[in-house]
Amino acid sequence: MSGKEQNATRRWVRRIEYALLACGLMLLVFWGAARVQSIVSTRAALRSFATLDSPALTAADAASNQRRNGPSVGVDFSLWDAKRAKAYSTSSTKDFDVPLAVLRIPKISLEVPVFDGTDSLTLNRAVGRISGTAQLGEQGNMGLAGHRDGFFRALKNVSVGDTVELKSRNGIAHYVVDEVSIVDPTDVSVLKPRSVPSLTLVTCYPFYFVGSAPERYIVSASLAQETRR
Repeated sequence: MSGKEQNATRRWVRRIEYALLACGLMLLVFWGAARVQSIVSTRAALRSFATLDSPALTAADAASNQRRNGPSVGVDFSLWDAKRAKAYSTSSTKDFDVPLAVLRIPKISLEVPVFDGTDSLTLNRAVGRISGTAQLGEQGNMGLAGHRDGFFRALKNVSVGDTVELKSRNGIAHYVVDEVSIVDPTDVSVLKPRSVPSLTLVTCYPFYFVGSAPERYIVSASLAQETRR
């Protein structure tokens, strides 16, 4: 190879190096901008969540609070996935009906409105009654679904013997957790009526699985006491 050809080759190599360096710098800038935006969005959602009112006393109170700021809850928001937190914040601009009840689990400081249905908007904002399971006040097994990276992530800390409360206009139903299990998504037997009035909480599992979770985490509780108004 002649000296002229060698010089031309060197120039092309330098041009390729400069192009790769420029691409790398651009990717670094884009990554930094995305990271900053993510942090800002998460902090904004955290501030929004921190300003929520104190826990609701009745379903009507929960609805009133929710129209102003969102549902009154005591969940540890730090457990949430950043995208779920952002979806929750976005859902605050939507109108919701009066919730059916308020679900409360003292051990994990969870207090969240319960709505009918399990569509995306409902589950971004609260937890929802699974269609086909018992209605509020009916005998049977009421199934409630929630996101594993949102309200129901704290279910991983629930144990047999823990108390679960369901508060509505008609009073408060006190349940005791009698089983925690992991099942296949096709196993709907956990939602069948049991020998006593029951409440079944359902979320995806594993809690920190990336992608579509392959299993379901089930918290089953039996009615222990009911206080009517």
